[in-house]
Amino acid sequence: MSIILLSEKAGPQLISCLTDKGHKTIPIQRTPSVYEAISTHADIYACPIGGELILAPEQDAGIGRALSSAGVVYALGSSILQKNYPGNVAYNAVSTENYFIHNLKHTDPMLLGRAQQLGLILIDVKQGYTKCNTVIVSPNAFITSDAGIARQLSSYLIDVLLIQNGHVGLSGFPHGFLGGASGKVDDTIFFNGDLSRHPDCQRIISFIEDRGLSAVYFEDYPLEDIGSLISLYLP
Repeated sequence: MSIILLSEKAGPQLISCLTDKGHKTIPIQRTPSVYEAISTHADIYACPIGGELILAPEQDAGIGRALSSAGVVYALGSSILQKNYPGNVAYNAVSTENYFIHNLKHTDPMLLGRAQQLGLILIDVKQGYTKCNTVIVSPNAFITSDAGIARQLSSYLIDVLLIQNGHVGLSGFPHGFLGGASGKVDDTIFFNGDLSRHPDCQRIISFIEDRGLSAVYFEDYPLEDIGSLISLYLP
């Protein structure tokens, strides 16, 4: 079983699918700390790293109790989030077994220090909404619509699929990002909405399946950026 952090605005079909598979979901409720469109986004408030979760202090009262009762080890970061960019991206990093990817000027100091302690390769990118714009397929394979992220990852000989920008909804904005509309749980990448409407759908599915994973999406509603699914595996 996994504990999955995701927005309270996630599609009910996605939530039902996860719970039917035996996973426990913890909904992220809005805070006034950041602007409304991203106020329930898990990847704005939390970043898993090295078997631990670094959580923004703003969400300690919101989901801290649920995390503790579920047996999730977490620590509070030192950065207090601000309403707008770049003050709201301190925890929006990509962390895998090998890499830590973010605009390092804006990373929460505690989170960055943990990455350094773990000996992760630090990759500095210009895009502060790094996790929003990155689908983690495997520790060494990623999907993004950000050309700068793709270029940096490729320079480290990392497998990266660059897709078209847009085609993902985000209330109040022209578009959201595919990373924020998805998340990996076990051997499946789940998408919040109908991936088949994305012009790069077949390329995305092939990239995922070529790495031994499957893709699950829901045709009943459009793709919507909900701030990622953050999956936490219990020992």
